[in-house]
Formats: sequence, structure tokens, C-alpha cells
Amino acid sequence: MIDLRALREDPERLRASQRARGEDPSVADRLLELDAERRSALTRFETLRAEQKSVGKSVSKASPEEREALLAKAKGLAADVKAAEAEADRLAGELATVVAGIPNIVEEGAPEGGVDDFKVLDTVGTPRTFDFTPRDHLELGEKLGAIDMERGAKVSGSRFYFLTGVGAQLELALLNMAMNQAVAAGFTPMIPPVLVKPETMEGTGFLGSHADEVYRLPADDLYLVGTSEVPLAGYHAGEILPADSLPNRYVGWSPCFRREAGSYGKDTRGIIRVHQFNKVEMFVYTHPDQAHEEHKRLLAWEREMLDKLELPYRVVDIAAGDLGTSAARKYDCEAWVPTQETYRELTSTSNCTEFQARRLNVRFRDEDGRSRFAATLNGTLATTRWIVAILENHQQEDGSVVVPEALRPYLGRDVLEPLA
Repeated sequence: MIDLRALREDPERLRASQRARGEDPSVADRLLELDAERRSALTRFETLRAEQKSVGKSVSKASPEEREALLAKAKGLAADVKAAEAEADRLAGELATVVAGIPNIVEEGAPEGGVDDFKVLDTVGTPRTFDFTPRDHLELGEKLGAIDMERGAKVSGSRFYFLTGVGAQLELALLNMAMNQAVAAGFTPMIPPVLVKPETMEGTGFLGSHADEVYRLPADDLYLVGTSEVPLAGYHAGEILPADSLPNRYVGWSPCFRREAGSYGKDTRGIIRVHQFNKVEMFVYTHPDQAHEEHKRLLAWEREMLDKLELPYRVVDIAAGDLGTSAARKYDCEAWVPTQETYRELTSTSNCTEFQARRLNVRFRDEDGRSRFAATLNGTLATTRWIVAILENHQQEDGSVVVPEALRPYLGRDVLEPLA
């Protein structure tokens, strides 16, 4: 949710953000118009109500000759007050609807354009040259007894799977490693609920243009989350945090659910694009003035994980038109996938500035005692998809997979061997 006061002071900032996203910049003018109409209607309502109260007090002091006229006037004022209040409420509702549909204002410096207009900031490691034909992650996973897509589809349908044997152990090792790294960095570990109320899902910005990606349970009016960002964003909803507690850093481990609507025919092989997966997600509440630097720290922690797993990857600055509703800036880390001969996203970190906190009413008390909206940020530290990059980049000719050294203490083995 954008700041209407800031909009009045600098409407061009929203117009520029909308243009960068490929959205309609004239929404800024519509908002200013509605805001002015709402404030005018509210002033009229308050003026009429004050007059109504004044007339009401006069009735008891009036002479019998004056009382009848004052009562008639009071009756007319009551109708006017009711109509003025209804108009103010109508305009407030219309304004709120328009505001709710506007994405966060893009941070200065983010690339303009759409999905293909990202900017590569850094490339780490050199993609491996194989002296044999590399297998893709699904073939490797089947040889290792780690992935079973066929039975996943039998039980639940397409884009579902079983992680079996070393596959299940590998995921647990990976996620435990991520949790331990986050805890060592000062994050509080969390196992959040994965069913949330509509106001929590709406507050994080996932029920706008991405609503068709979300699973809903109509009988309970609850939503399955696609990331633990959602419950962690709602954790302090309606609260005022002490300034000296910031930043509040949490790391959530949860199953995640995505309908993958609109992805028909894309990544149907293996576990790159699935309906259910596990993820370790960092989430931070901080002072708005510190959000930019905190965003850099989240990216550094993501890169630390990728470095430990000895994966070649690149860091990209996502273009404004490809940002989610809540994000003002987003960096992705994409690992090299040998059999696809391209980089695929493994992590994302987003600076959501005060956008989510305004919608969820999360504030902090500053040094002067004033309450202000906090900034929120999120960042992926490990997911099921990482198994794709680990298997493909560390495979051997015989179908075995060398376990990255940093992961070995969590997995209890140096090499994953194919089943006999």
C-alpha cells in the first residue's frame, strides 16, 4: 500500500514507477482526484455534524416559539449529516480499492522493462565441462532412488513427486544447513502455519495479479501459502515494535504450495516447477532507512549458501515489469543447470519497503516516540529446487553424485551412489 501523503507531495514518483513496471501512470492522477474528493466530503461531514450538535444544544435553551423551527432545522441537518457521511464512506471505499490494486513503488536504480530485461550483476564459478554426456536431475534422481515422479502423479496428479531414500535425506540436509546458517547469523528459527486468513494473504500482496497462483480452501476461507513470507509478514500484524528491537530477523521452514497457473507445458519434467515443495525463507522487519543495506545482507547470505554448495551461479537485478506486487527491488541468484545449458532461479530476495507493513499495520516506535511503518524484506535460503542444481553439477559418469563438502556433515555421506 502506497503512502497517500507522499503521493500528494511527489506524484511523479508513482507515475515513474508505473511506467517502469509497464503499468498505467495515470492512476496517480486518479488517486489524487479521489483523495481530494474524499477529504472534501469528510470536511463537509464534520462541518455539518458540528452544526447539528450546536443546533441540538440550542433546542433546550430556546423559547417555545423558536423551538419548533430549531427542531425542523435539526431534522434537516440529521439527514444532511447522514448523506454526507455516506458520501465520505463511499469515496473512502473507492479510494481504498484503487490503492489496494497499485503495486509497490519501484526502487530507484532497478532496471526498467519486462521479464527479459534483468541486469546481470555478477557471475560466480565456471560451468563445468563434462567429458561424458551429463544426465538431467530426474534421470539421476531415479538412478539414485531419490525422486519418484510416477508415483507422485499417481497419488496426487501432475507436478507432484516423492523424494525417496537419499532424496529425502538430501533435502533435509540442505534445509538444516540453511537453518543453521541463518541461526548463526542471528535469525530466530520459526515453523509457521501454512494456512492463513484472507487478510494475511491480501496484506502481503499475493491476492492481486497472482491470486490464481494461490490454493484456497473455500469451506474454511483459508489459503495455503506459497512461501513462509506470508505468515511471517503477518506475525507482527497490528503491533508496534520497539525501535531498539529492529531489525527483527526470522527464518521460516515450511512446505509451500503453488498452483502454477499459466505454466502449462513449462518445466513438466522433474522437480523444477511443482505444486508443493519445502523452503527455508529469511524474513526481516527493519527501519525503512536501513532496508536498502539489509537487502544487500540478505543477498550476501544467499550467496554464502550457494558458495558452500560449490554451484556456478549468477546474480541478476530483476526488471521493474517482472517484480511482484510487493517488491520495490528484487535480486535473484540463478544456478547453472548443465543439461539445460542455462541459469535457473534458486533464490530471490525482495525489499518490500513499507508496502506490506502498511497493509498489515506493522509499526515501530522511533526515538522521538512516534509510530512509523516498518520495512519488510524476504529472501530464500534453500528450497527443494536446489536439488536439481546439486545433482546435475556434481554428477559423475557412473551416475553417482559427489556431495559438496559443506553438506557432508548434514547428510552423513560423501557420495550418493546409484541403486544396484
